[in-house]
Amino acid sequence: MHSLGILLSGRGSNFVAIADSIDAGRIPDARISVVISNKAESPGMATARARGLNALVIPSKGKAREEHDREVVAALKQNGVELVCLAGYMRLLSPWFVQQFPHRILNIHPSLLPAFPGLEAQEQAFAYGVKVSGCTVHFVDEELDHGAIIVQKAVPVLDSDDEHTLAARILEQEHIAYTEAITTVLSGKFQVNGRRFRNI
Repeated sequence: MHSLGILLSGRGSNFVAIADSIDAGRIPDARISVVISNKAESPGMATARARGLNALVIPSKGKAREEHDREVVAALKQNGVELVCLAGYMRLLSPWFVQQFPHRILNIHPSLLPAFPGLEAQEQAFAYGVKVSGCTVHFVDEELDHGAIIVQKAVPVLDSDDEHTLAARILEQEHIAYTEAITTVLSGKFQVNGRRFRNI
């Protein structure tokens, strides 16, 4: 049984999608061992508790980044976590954190990276006037929204869209993409050469 750790700061809709996919058997032989948030009031933590999951708050306020990261890594390791999934975790991980889980930290971003990294990606894409946007699941490395790409889903930008309708349609694809990426990585049937991820 593969053990997943979820890190979130907000509502955690991708966390819910992952949990639903595990319950439905779309991510086989996996369980969520711990859900960690840096914010006690995050709606995702209430959801985790309601689902009977191990939910830990590790506050980040007033702590140096690496000090907080060491507390989070300790909790992940205590819970036997093999794969760390970021689900709206609004903190940059220190290089030390990333080194503790090589090719074992996933993040999802609501654009077709490398376009529109950082915050408000859907709004950036809409304002730029792109005709196609989407989402990207990638390994986390020491740079923001940068690691090797595992799965991407394209979403057409409709003439009738605004940034809210576009974001909602991208979110639907995020939930599908994250499940695909987790299943692939847990299978171990992949190689990473530089920036190129490929299934084997």
